[in-house]
Amino acid sequence: MNAIKTFIHRYQLASLLLLVLLLAVVLPLTLDIFRLNLVGKYLTYAFVAIGLVMVWGYGGVLSLGQGVFFGLGGYAMAMFLKLEASDPVSTKIQSTPGIPDFMDWNQITALPAFWVPFKSFGFTLFAVIAVPTLLAWIISFAMFKRRVGGVYFAIITQAVALILTVLIIGQQGYTGGVNGMTDLKTLMGWDTRTDSAKVILYYVCVALLVATILLCRWIQTSKFGTLLLAMRDKEDRVRFSGYDVANFKVFTFCLAAALSGIGGALFSLQVGFMSPSFVGIVPSIEMVIFAAVGGRMSLVGAVYGALLVNAGKTFFSESFPEAWLFLMAALFIGVTMAFPMGLAGLWESHIRPWWNGRREALRAARPKTPPPAFVARAPQAPAAQPETPAAPDGIRGQHA
Repeated sequence: MNAIKTFIHRYQLASLLLLVLLLAVVLPLTLDIFRLNLVGKYLTYAFVAIGLVMVWGYGGVLSLGQGVFFGLGGYAMAMFLKLEASDPVSTKIQSTPGIPDFMDWNQITALPAFWVPFKSFGFTLFAVIAVPTLLAWIISFAMFKRRVGGVYFAIITQAVALILTVLIIGQQGYTGGVNGMTDLKTLMGWDTRTDSAKVILYYVCVALLVATILLCRWIQTSKFGTLLLAMRDKEDRVRFSGYDVANFKVFTFCLAAALSGIGGALFSLQVGFMSPSFVGIVPSIEMVIFAAVGGRMSLVGAVYGALLVNAGKTFFSESFPEAWLFLMAALFIGVTMAFPMGLAGLWESHIRPWWNGRREALRAARPKTPPPAFVARAPQAPAAQPETPAAPDGIRGQHA
């Protein structure tokens, strides 16, 4: 039992256990299938927020282009789903059956070569992680090896987001253009639009999210996590100590990109479409806000930040359709001004001290159990020693 308590305390798993209880038990029992699917959509953004905690909170590198990697993972999964939905029977009314509908509309008569590998589900799963990671490696290796960082790196990531958005929209015949890839219905013959499928995909998303938090928490508690914090605060000292700072930053940035790609793939599965509206500058900045609201140093806080911001967006847009943008702006500004360290900082600075004080007060108010009464015992007389019989006079005289 003590070993379990030590493990939970070391990896700070108490907050994770509460999050799992909320996501796996409370929400499925209290929400209908429509709202639960919305929460599943929100959780896909949490993968991006967790990656930002690692690269921004721990690594000190602000990226304003995480929507790029989210979109690449989403498009990789959407390409597989779109090819499955474009079988010759379903597309027999097209001029060229067997290819996606937007290709037929743009007078493309054969499936492009780079689309062919996405007929394999195994390759698709590989591409969901590999494609965002490869692009992240190219960007970060080129920048960090030249010691480009700070606001310059943030601007470069924004430029990459803009370039990719323009590329996707411009190549309408290959990517679906502004409309994106829609009508994604089945996964290897399994209809993902049914209620049971939505519940299963929700729990898959929760399980992968918990595994991601555990992985990142393990990295944070390792020597690598200590070096990340040292680089964030005193980068030159870490460099002078003999470490290659650029390689550490490259790895962290690639990790964040891979997590974003997983989130994008889950988004395509749960929502059923992918478009360039999730790739550009605006969604990338919103993803940074998720981490800022939750707390850029807290993995669990990033999940709560993604849930809170997206739930607020849904509530405000439904209840106040004419003023929801202003209300969202007020939410962002109010949270960041009142709680600079996000929701996790609020927990550390207010809720935890209050809870500890409450526990101490309850402990002090408990009646103390008096110690057991001491019963004095009367001293016992020592046991009488047996008397030695006197020797006879004759014998006594002989000894004398």
